[in-house]
Amino acid sequence: MDSFPRLDPAIVAAFRNLPSSAISDALDRQGIEGAVEGLRPMLAGARMAGQAVTLAYLPVGTRRGTMGDFLHLAAPGDVLALDMRGRTDCTAWGNILTEAAKRAGLSGTVIDGANRDIGESRALGYPIWSRAHFMRTGKDRWQLEATNVPIALGGIRVEAGDLICADDGGVVVVPREAAVPTLEIVQRIGAKEALIQDAVRGGAELAEARAAHGYFALQERERR
Repeated sequence: MDSFPRLDPAIVAAFRNLPSSAISDALDRQGIEGAVEGLRPMLAGARMAGQAVTLAYLPVGTRRGTMGDFLHLAAPGDVLALDMRGRTDCTAWGNILTEAAKRAGLSGTVIDGANRDIGESRALGYPIWSRAHFMRTGKDRWQLEATNVPIALGGIRVEAGDLICADDGGVVVVPREAAVPTLEIVQRIGAKEALIQDAVRGGAELAEARAAHGYFALQERERR
């Protein structure tokens, strides 16, 4: 089943408790582009983090393919990432896949395109982030071209095994090799911001609290 190296489950679990904004800030400090523009949650309040199983779709050609069977590639906790090149006039995901993915224990699905049957996904509590929802099928319009290959979500490169995190704020991609340093940066920034908040609650002026705890240094890019 595993076609990419697995991260320590404790690392993945730690990311599930982090807001997408904090992860994005930590990636910025490393000069890594990871914030995916335009993908919105179909289930309000959902949050997820998991390693990506990547699915590359293309329009059908003279040799018509299928939408593909791919759930066997994913382990519990993984995220399915569908690259449909932003097309929203037909779909590659519906209620049957939602049922199967939920039963398989997947963390969720992200689609650079559209999905349908959102009522069923909401009823099951299965998290999906996509550009839109629309009822028209992608059958005979799209085909699954390759699995676990590099894809793009909103212009952001995603490789199989990269960490995909998402919440109401949006979707962010953490390259697998950057997962540990990104988590460490998030934790350092979070600790500093907590000190600033505590100082403000104690009556300190914001500028004073920021200066005392090196707030502006938190926004500087780290040297490699």
